[in-house]
Amino acid sequence: MEWLSTFFLVLVVVCAIAALMVRDLLAAVIIFGAFSFFSALYFATLGALDVAFTEAAIGAVITTVFFVTAIFRTIRSSKS
Repeated sequence: MEWLSTFFLVLVVVCAIAALMVRDLLAAVIIFGAFSFFSALYFATLGALDVAFTEAAIGAVITTVFFVTAIFRTIRSSKS
């Protein structure tokens, strides 16, 4: 089971680096959502299911939806 938590931790680090390196804002938000999802899976493999559920709900879903909505509102208001 230790290899699985190491695998998710590596995916978290890869997503963090990718989110910093990408130039497109929407792509960075999607990668950030994946970062939160892999963080939730990492917490679940460690046995912290309450933290994993909170990270999945808030980090991977709600925050990503808010960021995408803000990006599209900014694009729409700049075109007007």
